[in-house]
Amino acid sequence: MARDSNDRSGTPLPGRPVRGSATGRPIMALLDLLGRRWTLRVIWELAQPPGPTFRELQQRCDGVSSSVLAQRLAELGEAGIVHRTERGYALTADGQDLATDLTRLHHWADRWATRMRQRPAP
Repeated sequence: MARDSNDRSGTPLPGRPVRGSATGRPIMALLDLLGRRWTLRVIWELAQPPGPTFRELQQRCDGVSSSVLAQRLAELGEAGIVHRTERGYALTADGQDLATDLTRLHHWADRWATRMRQRPAP
């Protein structure tokens, strides 16, 4: 399976060298993983029930290529964030915790957008 240009050393995991950290500090490994194309979208879509099949997830992700989606699912699976079910894909307990934290960022972004709209023009 082809790797995208961001994938230099396999799945970013704590303790492995990643972009920005030769020692693989956990936060740097997470930021490297989440910074890959489509990763956040895949997690976001998997947080919306019901858990989709591969094809449904590809449609929810607005046309991500099947090879990139397969790579992201494999990486997220290796990282313990996603697992395969009888029907398709779902977040693990760790993945659900991550999605909860991402929802907090979503709410922060909404508040930020409101503040930015209310700012006087420069």
